[in-house]
Amino acid sequence: MAKIIECVPNISEGRNQQVIDEIVGIIKACPGVTFLDLSSDTSHNRSVLTFIGEPEPMENAVLAMTEAAIRLIDLRKHRGQHPRMGAVDVIPFIPIKEMDMQECVDFSKRVGNRLWQKYQLPVFLYEASATRPGRQNLADIRRGEFEGMTEKMTSEEWKPDYGDSLHPSAGAVAVGAREALIAFNINLSTSNVEVAKAIAKTIRTGGGGLSCVKALGIFLEERNLAQVSINMTNYKITPLYRVVELVKAEAKRWGVHVLGTEIVGLAPMDALVDSAEYYLQIENFNKETQVLEKHLL
Repeated sequence: MAKIIECVPNISEGRNQQVIDEIVGIIKACPGVTFLDLSSDTSHNRSVLTFIGEPEPMENAVLAMTEAAIRLIDLRKHRGQHPRMGAVDVIPFIPIKEMDMQECVDFSKRVGNRLWQKYQLPVFLYEASATRPGRQNLADIRRGEFEGMTEKMTSEEWKPDYGDSLHPSAGAVAVGAREALIAFNINLSTSNVEVAKAIAKTIRTGGGGLSCVKALGIFLEERNLAQVSINMTNYKITPLYRVVELVKAEAKRWGVHVLGTEIVGLAPMDALVDSAEYYLQIENFNKETQVLEKHLL
C-alpha cells in the first residue's frame, strides 16, 4: 500500500493574495500530491497550507513551494503579529498512512538537506527530528526571529543542522516530523494585548498550565481585539474544550470574555467530536458507532 505523508508548511505571507495564489498553484501543479486547505491571516501575515502525498511527490512539491517562496517573499520587508524566521517558516511532516514516525523523521532530514544544498536555506530540525533536546520546541528555535537569527547562528548552540549562514531575504526554516497539531485561536472582548499575553502565559505548558499547549497573546489590528493564539500539540491529552474553559475562567479575572474561536487549517474529526460530546453533555455516547462519518470512512 502507498505511504502517505501530510505536510503543513507555514509561509510568511497572509496579505498579498497574488503571492499566496502563485505558491498554492505551484503545489497543485505537482503530480502525486493533493492540496487540501489554505488558511491565511492578515494580522499574522501568514498562511498555513495543507497537502498530502507519497514521499517522492511530496519532496518535489516541498522543493517547488520553497523555491517560489524564496523568490516571492522578502522578510526584510515583512511585518506581522506572528513570530517568524523564514519565508517558509516551518515545514512539518506528519505520517498518515503506512508510514511510522521514524520513517517520517528520515524523510524530513533528506528534505532538509536538499533545501540547503539547492537553495542555501539553512535548516533547523525540530520536534521528532531534533538532533538535540533544546531544539524540539519550535518557539525556542524561532526566538529572535529573522532580525536576530544571524547573530544567534554564530553560537555553537544554534548552528543550523544544515547550512551555516542565513539566507539574506528568506531567512531560515524549521523542518521536522511530528504528530497532528491543531492551530486554535481564541478571540477576546478587549483590545488590550497584555490580557491575551497574560492568559497565554497561564495556559501554556511552559508556564505551568495545560499539557501539550503552546500559546502567545497577539493583537489583531483589523478587528481591534486581542487574541490568544494556540498550538495544540496533542488533543488526546488536552482536548480543545479544556483550553476554552480555562481561557474563559482566566478572562473573567480581567473583566473580559471569549468572543469566539478559530481553527486554522485542518483538525482531526475526533478533536471536534470530543468537544461536541462535552458541550452537549451526551450520555453514554460512543463516537466510534454514533458518528455517521465514522461508518462512511
